[in-house]
Amino acid sequence: MKKHDNDLVSNRKANFNYEILETFEAGLVLQGTEIKSLREHGGSLQEAYIKVFNQEVWMVGSSIPLYRHGNIHNHEEKRDRKLLMHKREIEQLRVALQEKGLTVVPLGIYLKNGRAKIKIAIAKGKKTYDKRATIKERDTKREMQTVMKYNK
Repeated sequence: MKKHDNDLVSNRKANFNYEILETFEAGLVLQGTEIKSLREHGGSLQEAYIKVFNQEVWMVGSSIPLYRHGNIHNHEEKRDRKLLMHKREIEQLRVALQEKGLTVVPLGIYLKNGRAKIKIAIAKGKKTYDKRATIKERDTKREMQTVMKYNK
Protein backbone atom coordinates (compact mmCIF):
# COMPACT_ATOMS: atom_id res chain seq x y z
CA MET A 1 0.00 0.00 0.00
CA LYS A 2 1.31 3.41 -0.95
CA LYS A 3 2.05 5.43 2.17
CA HIS A 4 0.35 8.80 2.41
CA ASP A 5 1.98 11.60 4.36
CA ASN A 6 -1.16 11.76 6.53
CA ASP A 7 -1.52 8.02 7.25
CA LEU A 8 -3.41 7.38 10.47
CA VAL A 9 -3.99 3.60 10.40
CA SER A 10 -2.79 0.89 8.04
CA ASN A 11 -3.63 -2.78 7.65
CA ARG A 12 -0.09 -4.13 7.29
CA LYS A 13 -1.19 -7.77 7.00
CA ALA A 14 -3.50 -7.09 4.04
CA ASN A 15 -0.76 -7.28 1.39
CA PHE A 16 0.57 -10.49 2.96
CA ASN A 17 -2.78 -12.27 3.30
CA TYR A 18 -4.41 -11.05 0.09
CA GLU A 19 -3.62 -10.46 -3.55
CA ILE A 20 -4.89 -6.93 -4.20
CA LEU A 21 -6.86 -6.71 -7.46
CA GLU A 22 -8.39 -3.21 -7.43
CA THR A 23 -8.36 -0.31 -4.95
CA PHE A 24 -10.90 2.39 -4.13
CA GLU A 25 -11.00 5.50 -1.98
CA ALA A 26 -14.04 6.09 0.23
CA GLY A 27 -15.11 8.72 2.70
CA LEU A 28 -15.46 7.56 6.29
CA VAL A 29 -18.44 8.63 8.42
CA LEU A 30 -17.15 9.27 11.94
CA GLN A 31 -18.88 10.34 15.13
CA GLY A 32 -17.81 12.95 17.67
CA THR A 33 -14.41 12.13 19.13
CA GLU A 34 -13.42 9.42 16.62
CA ILE A 35 -11.32 11.72 14.42
CA LYS A 36 -9.46 13.08 17.46
CA SER A 37 -8.76 9.56 18.64
CA LEU A 38 -7.55 8.52 15.16
CA ARG A 39 -5.17 11.48 15.01
CA GLU A 40 -3.88 10.80 18.52
CA HIS A 41 -3.23 7.07 18.57
CA GLY A 42 -4.84 5.50 15.53
CA GLY A 43 -6.94 2.39 15.54
CA SER A 44 -6.99 -1.14 14.18
CA LEU A 45 -8.09 -2.59 10.85
CA GLN A 46 -6.73 -6.10 11.48
CA GLU A 47 -10.13 -7.78 11.90
CA ALA A 48 -12.07 -5.36 9.71
CA TYR A 49 -13.88 -6.21 6.51
CA ILE A 50 -16.26 -4.44 4.13
CA LYS A 51 -19.86 -5.41 3.38
CA VAL A 52 -22.52 -3.96 1.07
CA PHE A 53 -26.00 -3.74 2.56
CA ASN A 54 -28.99 -1.94 0.94
CA GLN A 55 -26.78 -0.07 -1.56
CA GLU A 56 -24.65 1.22 1.32
CA VAL A 57 -21.07 0.22 2.12
CA TRP A 58 -20.15 -0.58 5.74
CA MET A 59 -16.85 -1.32 7.47
CA VAL A 60 -17.35 -3.99 10.15
CA GLY A 61 -14.91 -5.05 12.86
CA SER A 62 -12.66 -2.00 12.94
CA SER A 63 -11.61 -0.50 16.24
CA ILE A 64 -10.98 3.13 17.13
CA PRO A 65 -9.89 3.47 20.78
CA LEU A 66 -11.76 5.82 23.10
CA TYR A 67 -10.56 9.42 23.09
CA ARG A 68 -8.48 10.05 26.20
CA HIS A 69 -9.87 13.52 26.85
CA GLY A 70 -13.44 12.51 26.02
CA ASN A 71 -16.33 12.57 28.46
CA ILE A 72 -19.68 10.77 28.61
CA HIS A 73 -20.20 11.64 24.93
CA ASN A 74 -17.22 9.55 23.86
CA HIS A 75 -17.72 7.23 20.85
CA GLU A 76 -18.20 3.46 20.87
CA GLU A 77 -14.89 1.66 20.25
CA LYS A 78 -16.12 -1.13 17.97
CA ARG A 79 -19.03 -0.25 15.73
CA ASP A 80 -19.99 -0.56 12.08
CA ARG A 81 -18.92 2.56 10.18
CA LYS A 82 -20.56 3.75 6.99
CA LEU A 83 -18.39 4.48 3.95
CA LEU A 84 -19.22 7.08 1.33
CA MET A 85 -18.75 6.00 -2.29
CA HIS A 86 -20.21 6.58 -5.76
CA LYS A 87 -23.05 4.31 -6.89
CA ARG A 88 -21.02 2.68 -9.66
CA GLU A 89 -18.22 1.86 -7.19
CA ILE A 90 -20.73 0.39 -4.72
CA GLU A 91 -22.09 -1.78 -7.54
CA GLN A 92 -18.55 -2.97 -8.40
CA LEU A 93 -18.01 -3.96 -4.77
CA ARG A 94 -21.39 -5.73 -4.57
CA VAL A 95 -20.61 -7.77 -7.71
CA ALA A 96 -17.11 -8.62 -6.41
CA LEU A 97 -18.50 -9.80 -3.06
CA GLN A 98 -20.89 -12.17 -4.83
CA GLU A 99 -18.03 -13.71 -6.81
CA LYS A 100 -16.50 -16.78 -5.16
CA GLY A 101 -13.05 -16.26 -3.67
CA LEU A 102 -13.13 -12.44 -3.62
CA THR A 103 -13.46 -10.19 -0.62
CA VAL A 104 -13.20 -6.48 0.11
CA VAL A 105 -10.66 -5.44 2.75
CA PRO A 106 -9.65 -2.06 4.21
CA LEU A 107 -6.02 -1.13 3.55
CA GLY A 108 -5.67 2.08 5.52
CA ILE A 109 -7.21 5.26 6.89
CA TYR A 110 -5.60 8.60 6.07
CA LEU A 111 -6.38 12.31 5.94
CA LYS A 112 -7.02 14.12 2.69
CA ASN A 113 -7.81 17.84 2.88
CA GLY A 114 -8.68 17.41 6.56
CA ARG A 115 -11.20 14.62 5.88
CA ALA A 116 -10.81 10.98 6.92
CA LYS A 117 -10.59 8.70 3.89
CA ILE A 118 -10.22 4.95 3.74
CA LYS A 119 -8.46 2.96 1.06
CA ILE A 120 -10.25 -0.33 0.38
CA ALA A 121 -9.45 -3.10 -2.07
CA ILE A 122 -11.09 -5.97 -3.85
CA ALA A 123 -8.79 -8.84 -2.96
CA LYS A 124 -8.33 -12.56 -3.37
CA GLY A 125 -7.04 -14.60 -0.42
CA LYS A 126 -3.56 -16.04 -0.81
CA LYS A 127 -2.88 -19.71 -0.28
CA THR A 128 -0.15 -20.83 2.13
CA TYR A 129 2.34 -21.47 -0.69
CA ASP A 130 1.70 -17.96 -2.08
CA LYS A 131 2.51 -16.51 1.34
CA ARG A 132 5.71 -18.54 1.48
CA ALA A 133 6.67 -17.22 -1.95
CA THR A 134 6.05 -13.66 -0.76
CA ILE A 135 8.31 -14.20 2.26
CA LYS A 136 11.03 -15.74 0.07
CA GLU A 137 10.83 -12.86 -2.40
CA ARG A 138 11.05 -10.27 0.41
CA ASP A 139 14.07 -12.03 1.99
CA THR A 140 15.84 -12.26 -1.38
CA LYS A 141 15.27 -8.58 -2.04
CA ARG A 142 16.62 -7.70 1.42
CA GLU A 143 19.73 -9.84 0.87
CA MET A 144 20.38 -8.20 -2.50
CA GLN A 145 20.12 -4.74 -0.94
CA THR A 146 22.59 -5.76 1.78
CA VAL A 147 25.07 -7.10 -0.80
CA MET A 148 24.71 -3.95 -2.91
CA LYS A 149 25.26 -1.78 0.16
CA TYR A 150 28.52 -3.52 1.09
CA ASN A 151 29.83 -3.68 -2.51
CA LYS A 152 29.79 0.09 -3.04
